[in-house]
Amino acid sequence: MQDTRPILSTLCTLSGMFVLAATDNLIVIVAEISSLWVFQTLRAVVAVSLIVVMALLGWVHLRAIRPRYVFLRNFFNALALLIYFGCLAFLPIGVVAAGFLTAPIFVQIISVVFRGQQIGLYRGVAVVLGFAGALMVVWPEDGGLTWLSLTPILAGLFYAISAIGTRLWCEGEGTMVMTFSYIAILGAFGAIGLALLTLFPLEAPAGAAGWVHRGYVAPDFATWAVVVAQAVGSILGVLLLTRGYQLGEASYVSINEYSMIVFASLFAWLMWGQTLGTVALIGIVLIIASGSIIALRSR
Repeated sequence: MQDTRPILSTLCTLSGMFVLAATDNLIVIVAEISSLWVFQTLRAVVAVSLIVVMALLGWVHLRAIRPRYVFLRNFFNALALLIYFGCLAFLPIGVVAAGFLTAPIFVQIISVVFRGQQIGLYRGVAVVLGFAGALMVVWPEDGGLTWLSLTPILAGLFYAISAIGTRLWCEGEGTMVMTFSYIAILGAFGAIGLALLTLFPLEAPAGAAGWVHRGYVAPDFATWAVVVAQAVGSILGVLLLTRGYQLGEASYVSINEYSMIVFASLFAWLMWGQTLGTVALIGIVLIIASGSIIALRSR
């Protein structure tokens, strides 16, 4: 039986979430002046280059066992992250993170509907609680739920599909192979978006509202700084999370991932003065409780 080190595992997982939350909050800077598609393309170029250098130095290996399945899994993973980063420009990061972390709830639903699994009473209740919490989180303070408000939950759905794909298709694949693949696909999405908006330009609103509408915007120093920080932070965060899973019981480690909501909201408050209403905070508590129940009952 593999030896576990729960304290070190928790420290690695929390550190990974801390790094990702900090770097994700930097998106607010570039959303005002740049484009989602420029950002994703440049971020992929920097991150992929760093991983290739690591591979050439012999630090990591990039050979996939099942390339087709690695691509399929990371297509959904990259799609989830594309939506996630797109939402950061116009929704509080705590709301986006909470919507994204509804993924365990969707994993349960997909397992029941498409794979015929039984989830039991506790996890069934957890799914209901989680969805109630998700709606509370994304419901606008002034009322009137819109499709735009639900977008972070869509990211959670696609991330859930990638999580199921990880278990079913990608057993034994290296961590950096998976990281390299999803970042490269995310970069391809960025390049495709740039090409389409060059051929069919849209009138972009001023400020952060134009984050998704803009095509090519020449990157300035601030954009490059955020891109590099994001690329390095993504790699470091993923490595810390992976180490956390290697050192601890997966069902317990996954609960620590919900610290992302807390860290993201804390940084958003410290850096940008973003706050969440009482209803959203209650919703976050329900999502965390739901995910914790699902993780513990899945042992």
